[in-house]
Amino acid sequence: MALKNVIGIDHAVVMVKDLDKAADNYRRLGFTVSPRGTHSAHMGSGNYTIMFDPDYMELLGVLAPTEHNAPARAFLATNGEGIERIAFTAVDSADGAEEIRARGFPPIGPTDFERPVNMPDGTVSAAKFRTFQWPVAEAPSGVRIFACQHKTRETVWIPELMKHANGARRLKQVLMVAPDPAKEAAHLSRLIDREPRREPDGAVAVPSGGDRADFVFLTRDQLGKRYPGVPLTGLPERAGAGLVIAADLAAAEKALGTVGIRSAGGVVVPPGGANGTLLAFVKA
Repeated sequence: MALKNVIGIDHAVVMVKDLDKAADNYRRLGFTVSPRGTHSAHMGSGNYTIMFDPDYMELLGVLAPTEHNAPARAFLATNGEGIERIAFTAVDSADGAEEIRARGFPPIGPTDFERPVNMPDGTVSAAKFRTFQWPVAEAPSGVRIFACQHKTRETVWIPELMKHANGARRLKQVLMVAPDPAKEAAHLSRLIDREPRREPDGAVAVPSGGDRADFVFLTRDQLGKRYPGVPLTGLPERAGAGLVIAADLAAAEKALGTVGIRSAGGVVVPPGGANGTLLAFVKA
């Protein structure tokens, strides 16, 4: 029985070494990037968001080492930049935490936190969240998962931030590479109570819930065959590999210029061009 308080992918977290340089890079790729957010001293991190509808991307960087961000720092040291965790939308984080506890996964949290937000009218407001995490060790393809309840959606989904020169509109898939995709897909399936399905090329998809993006588990070799001509240099054998983004393809091709590679009927930015994350733009 599917989780009642977790309704699909909310956002993908791309861990980066230099937060401001990463934001500049994504602006060059045609994304509208939010003003920088700074988290609490306890968290020791900062972020930029790239807002779609109904989901988004988050560029996350460590600003000061703390106990809280030790797993993120370990990820950077081991994997380099890339997709470090995936958030689901939580209807109610307290109830969601109890749901996964009942399934044998002791939750971390729920935890309340907030960050200041510079609004388009010049005022400063706050984005407020309540999150809970699955145990750190429960990380399919090495990607941690958590759930996020948005208490102030109006300070996150700001209309001015949702229009992108590259035509990006929403996430369609999160690509996860692993030597044994079926094993990793089965692991995620247990964590979120969703049934996996086999894809024609042997990859295994796991729906995240509702109309949100799917997870797709595949080997590095299968990923290369899906996107011929796209270099996968530096991509680990087991990792969150990329994001498939529904977009206006003509706008994407124009905005990306020579960085974009025509492949598989879309336009693709290789991992080396997007801070360790393959970005595949497909027709919306």
